[in-house]
Amino acid sequence: MTISARALACGLTLSIILNVPLAWAKTPVATGTGGAVATISEKASESAMAILNRGGNAIDAAVAAAATLGVTDPFSCGIGGGGFMVIYLAKDKRVITIDHRETAPASFTPTVFQQKGKPVDFDTAVASGMSVGVPGTVRGWHEALTRYGTMSFKQVLAPAIDVATKGFPVSPTLHKLTVENEKKFRLFSTTSALYLRNGKAVPVDTVLRNPDLAKAYRELAARGPKAFYEGPMARAIVGAVNSPPLAEGASVRPGKMTMADLANYEARIRPPVHTTYRGYDLYGMGLPSSGGIAVGEALNILEGYDLKALPRSEVDHLYLEASRLVFADRNAYLADPEFVDVPVAGLLSKQFAAQRRRLINPNGAAIRATAGDPYQFQNDQSFPLRPQASAARAREGAHTTHLTVSDKDGNVVSYTFTIESWGGSGITVPGYGFLLNNEMTDFDFVGPRPNVPEAYKRPRSSMAPTIALKSGKPAFTIGSPGGATIITTVLQTIINHVDLGMPMDQAVNTPRMSQRNESETSIEPGFSATEQARALVRYGHQWEAKPEEIGAANALVFNPDGTVTAVSESLRHGIGAAMVQHRGH
Repeated sequence: MTISARALACGLTLSIILNVPLAWAKTPVATGTGGAVATISEKASESAMAILNRGGNAIDAAVAAAATLGVTDPFSCGIGGGGFMVIYLAKDKRVITIDHRETAPASFTPTVFQQKGKPVDFDTAVASGMSVGVPGTVRGWHEALTRYGTMSFKQVLAPAIDVATKGFPVSPTLHKLTVENEKKFRLFSTTSALYLRNGKAVPVDTVLRNPDLAKAYRELAARGPKAFYEGPMARAIVGAVNSPPLAEGASVRPGKMTMADLANYEARIRPPVHTTYRGYDLYGMGLPSSGGIAVGEALNILEGYDLKALPRSEVDHLYLEASRLVFADRNAYLADPEFVDVPVAGLLSKQFAAQRRRLINPNGAAIRATAGDPYQFQNDQSFPLRPQASAARAREGAHTTHLTVSDKDGNVVSYTFTIESWGGSGITVPGYGFLLNNEMTDFDFVGPRPNVPEAYKRPRSSMAPTIALKSGKPAFTIGSPGGATIITTVLQTIINHVDLGMPMDQAVNTPRMSQRNESETSIEPGFSATEQARALVRYGHQWEAKPEEIGAANALVFNPDGTVTAVSESLRHGIGAAMVQHRGH
């Protein structure tokens, strides 16, 4: 499995933009037959491949990869968080989704992140017990394996237990992220002991072992989800939330989680969000994730243009303006469907998209869009009132991970899961070695808005794991981390691949732009100096002052000749790892 010439060329282009050396290149593109996997971690991809080679299916392999990512990429994901899994079941020819998003403890109220009527400081809220939602990952994995897998927890967790026990060398990326989070990690004794040495990040190439996490996985292997949601591990989680393990002299806001909050947690099996685009059937994650709806609405808007026939600058402009409109609607209407009546059918209506499309100025960028009115396209008498729209965009952590797996029988998994910010809340559970999420900061801190905190509510997400079918068969998958930029990364990659005809590796590696209904657009380092950027400036687009790397996508493409191509990043986030069971020639 070697990097294709095309991927290498894309990598050279992106390396100029992101100023990242090619020396760390692993195997971000692989084509062959049988099962395939793409993750951001070589160890995680190897775990998935080991399960596939032992006869496991895509669901088994996805859980194995995810568990290993919890070891090697602990600041992005793990059993202390939650996520969304989209699964194509080949035998049934249907797509299902598993929502295992974190929930708010019973103690939560809409003013939980306010003091004297004003929102608390965001970073202070993150590094606290109050930011921790009831984790859903373990329950989600159990639902996936029990309903759709073929292997047990004991079998699929074995590779991750091995990595946690033997350790792995700290990569430049993990070291950099640790450095960036030293201040937060120093607040907590358990996290400092694991990831810091004398208050500083563990150096590159240090072998990092996590015997406590291996112990946690062994308990899950022996007792299943009860080991997490009841008993000693549950008590350790609740204790860490309510009385965080603080370093000497540190002070953070405690949480109010109970053993009942953990014991009562349930994953949800939900229907996928579905839309069509240029002959593809696209299936994504529904609420409480906004990802599938937002991507679907944007594609509906863009479907009204013949993008293939337009200059690249005009395609980019239309993509950014469609994104702007979609984020106005997202912020106004989308939240946990068990708490808010959301006009999903109206938002995904082709007629609503046509109405929104008419607001795009083909010659100039808008400053800020207002939400549309999807209710007139809802055709549902249970929506007599139009709720007050949300205007402001709250901060959302950009630090998650996405993986994708397929097997020889045609089952496919597109899976995004997270602990929210880099390192989540910063709290490592004593004795069990995993970080707890700060997912509650995904709520809007003040209202009235659909996404305000409430007891048992799931905060709105932007995760957008996607599976595309063509003529009833899998065509490609795509997904990414990146907080609210997930939506634009997935959307931009689909446009690159479907409309601009880019092979998926090129579609993934193209420099990214993210417009989220703000006066300025997020871009990656070096992009503003390109001719592509200068062309967009002529439309009136402006760039954020501090460019940052956007996303870390993984994808699969199911080729007409029966082969599959696994695609990961060629440069972002330290290079991804794509693998197939049998190499193509």
